Order: sequence, then structure tokens, then C-alpha cells
Amino acid sequence: MFIFSSPGSIAFSVFGLDIYYYGILMGFAICICLLISNYIANNYYKYKDLIFEIAPMLLLLGIVGARLYYCILNWDYYIVHPFEILAIRNGGLSIHGALLGGVISIYYYVKKCNNCNFFNLLDILSYSVPIGQAIARWGNFFNSEAFGYPTNLPWKLFIPIEARPIEYINNEYFHPTFLYESILDACIFLIMLFLLHKKDKLKSGTVFCTYLILYSLVRIFVESFRIDCCKTIFGIQFPILVSILIIIFCLFYILKKPI
Repeated sequence: MFIFSSPGSIAFSVFGLDIYYYGILMGFAICICLLISNYIANNYYKYKDLIFEIAPMLLLLGIVGARLYYCILNWDYYIVHPFEILAIRNGGLSIHGALLGGVISIYYYVKKCNNCNFFNLLDILSYSVPIGQAIARWGNFFNSEAFGYPTNLPWKLFIPIEARPIEYINNEYFHPTFLYESILDACIFLIMLFLLHKKDKLKSGTVFCTYLILYSLVRIFVESFRIDCCKTIFGIQFPILVSILIIIFCLFYILKKPI
């Protein structure tokens, strides 16, 4: 039996300032993604150190997009607590928002500099994003958040009573959805590395679309377990609806865009 139990969200304190596991994992995931992307850009796409050049804008718009997207989806809380929008140290980032912010930053860079291909850049970054997600998802574990329905499976996550939804206050163990997504994201990373050696046979943007399709399938699967979805449209959880739309758009791009 595997029972996961968070030691708490705070890793340590420095001069009275709490340092959170969430932030440590996010920082580590970002560094890993940048290093892998830069290596791939240098050795497979001949864009020498381009990733480090665009990294500041990429990170800024990625974080802003991730936070704003999350806050918009939870607007009923943040309209009452507007200053909490800046409290990203407490968690609350959306991968869909981060991706959108990242795409916007790359588009802006390409329009401004015009020395590289927009879709090639998206492809380069998409190789490393899944492993970053696999690492960062453990931040949800330490924060005791984004967990699934109650379960008595041999693998389960203990959630302290203060972090449980009121309707599940008497349940101790829940699906460790952070673990499900972390494992599946790592699998996507391996698939992306396989595609790296096939890139010359693929049109620009196909790798990025493949990542989006695979992650969207993972997200649909994981969301079916989670109990913290903030919005539904036509009875469908918003992240699932967004994932379905992404899959449709990416398939259309792959099948219709000229080489």
C-alpha cells in the first residue's frame, strides 16, 4: 500500500521568509526546461543560445498568463479578494494560461526580430515542457491541492482535514491526481524525445501540436478524477472542454497546413 502524505507546503524559512516547495519545484522545472530547450535549439535546430535570449519574456508572459487564467476561472473569489491575485507563492497557476502566454511571447519575439521560424520555436520548447510539468505537479502534493475523489485504492493521498472540501470532510484519502499527471507527463516527454529524431520528416508545428494533443488527452483523463473544477459549460468541466477544442484545432492544423 502506498499512502502519500504531504509534510506541509513550507520547505524552510530564511530570515522569517517562508520558502515553499511549490516555488522550489517550479523554479527547478523552469531551469530544466530551459536547459533542455537550449540544448535542442543548439544541436538540432541551429538556433545558437536563442532560448536564453527569449527566456526572460517567455517566463514573464508565461507566469502572468498562468496566473491570470487561473484567477479568471476563479473570478468569484478574486473579485472579492483582488490583492490575492498577486499571491502566487500560495499556488494557483494554470498550464493552459502558461502555454497561451508562452505562445504570445514567442510570436512577439518572431515579429520583432524576424530571424527564426515561429513554429520551429514552438516545436523546440514543446520537447521539454512535459518533463517540467511532471516535476511541477508535485507542488500540488505539497500544497494538498488539486486532488481527486475519495478512494480506498492501495495508492492514495492523505489530505488534512483543513484542506478537504466540506462535502468530503469525513474522508481522509483521495486519488493522487498529481501523481497520475506527473507519470503521464513523463511518458509524453519520452514520446517527444522520440519525435526529436523524426523532426526532419515532420512539418513545422507538428511536434508542438502533438504535445498539445497528448497533454490534452492526459488532462481529460486526470480531470475526470478531480473534484476542484471551478467552472462547467454545458455540464462539461472547463479544462476538459478546452482540451477537446485544443485537440480539434491541432488535428486540423496537422492535416490541413501545407508543408
